[in-house]
Amino acid sequence: MRFDTLAVHAGQPPDPAYGAVMTPIYQTSTFAQKRVGEAEYDYARTANPTRTALQQCVAALEGGKHGLAFASGMAAIDTVLRLLRPGDHILASNDVYGGTYRIFKRVYAIYGIHASFVEMGDLDNVRAALQPNTRLVWVETPTNPLLKIADIAALAELVRSHAARPWLVVDNTFASPYLQQPLLLGADIVVHSATKYLGGHSDVVNGVIVLNDDALHAQLKFLQNAVGAVPGPFDCFLVLRGIKTLPLRMERHSANAQRIAEWLAAHPAVSRVFYPGLPDHPGHATARRQMRAFGGMVSFVVKGGAAVARQVVERTRLFTLAESLGGVESLIEVPAAMTHASVADSPLAVDPALIRLSVGIEDVDDLIDDLAQALAIAPTA
Repeated sequence: MRFDTLAVHAGQPPDPAYGAVMTPIYQTSTFAQKRVGEAEYDYARTANPTRTALQQCVAALEGGKHGLAFASGMAAIDTVLRLLRPGDHILASNDVYGGTYRIFKRVYAIYGIHASFVEMGDLDNVRAALQPNTRLVWVETPTNPLLKIADIAALAELVRSHAARPWLVVDNTFASPYLQQPLLLGADIVVHSATKYLGGHSDVVNGVIVLNDDALHAQLKFLQNAVGAVPGPFDCFLVLRGIKTLPLRMERHSANAQRIAEWLAAHPAVSRVFYPGLPDHPGHATARRQMRAFGGMVSFVVKGGAAVARQVVERTRLFTLAESLGGVESLIEVPAAMTHASVADSPLAVDPALIRLSVGIEDVDDLIDDLAQALAIAPTA
C-alpha cells in the first residue's frame, strides 16, 4: 500500500470483537488469562492492543519492521541511550533539540557516556570526529532550530565503513515519515517525538522508535517494558487519529512554510532565513533529494537583536507564543530563551535574535499578515 493508504489503515484492521472501524481505546491495566501464563496480553505496561496498533502503523509509515511507543519523545531517546555502556561515545549533530543535548551532557555523561558535536553536513568533519569507541551517531535532519540538512545515505555508508560500526540514529521529528524515511536511506534507528507532526493537534505527548534489526528490537522492547516509560492507550489513540491526516497536513505545512520563508527572505527587517526549501540554503540539494517536501519549520534572525526578537514574538496574533511544534496551529518562539535554554553557554548556544516558527495549516496570507504587523516594530537597517 502507498503512504496515504498506510496512514489510514496500517496496524488498524476493524476490531475483531465487535467490528469497530476505529481502533478501540483498551483502557485497562490488566488482561484475563485463559491459563496460567497463557495470554496474548497480560499487563498493560508490557503491551496494550491500542499501543500495538500505533507501533505497527508507525513502523509501516517508516518502511520499518518494528515500532515501539513511549510516553514522550525524550523517553524514546532515553531508551535508545540505554543501549550504551560506560566508556561509549556519541557523535551528534552540532545543532540539536535542547532536551537532547541536556540528556547527553547532564544525564548520561555522569555514567561515563560522553557526547561530542559536529557539523553533520560535512562528511570529512564526521569522519575525523568518529572515535574507536563511537557507538552512536545521532543525527537530526532538518535540525532544531537551524534547519541544517545531513545526507542520511552518505552518513550511513560512512558509518558502516567505520571499524566500530556505530548505530546511525536519525531523529525524524521535523520531517515526519511522510517527508523522509531514514531507514530506507540506511539508518539503523529512527526516533520521533510523536507529540509533534505525527499527533499533529497539540493534544498529546508521545514518542516512538522504529527499526528493522530483530536483535536490537528485542533489546529495546525489553527496556520498554523493564523501564516502563510507556504511553497510555488514550495517548496512542490520539496519535493514531492524527496520523490519518498526516499526508494532507504535511503538504499544507510545507506549502505554507515555503511561502513564508520566501516572504521573510525579502523582508527588510530580517537578516537571515533558515529553510531548506530556499535555493540558497546550503542543504537545499540534499533536502530535495531525500525529502518529499521541505517541511513546516522556519527560523529567521530579526534585525535589532534579542530585545526586538522578544517584542516580535509577543506581538503576533495568529502565531501563538509557545514551545513545541507540529500542530495544525502556528506557533512562534525564541529558542535561546525557550526550547534551547539548556544549550546556553555551550558551543551549541543559539543566537538570541533567532525566531523559530512552526507554520500551521491556516490560510498563509493571514499568517503573513500577522508576521508583517509583528515585524513592523523591527529596524530595517
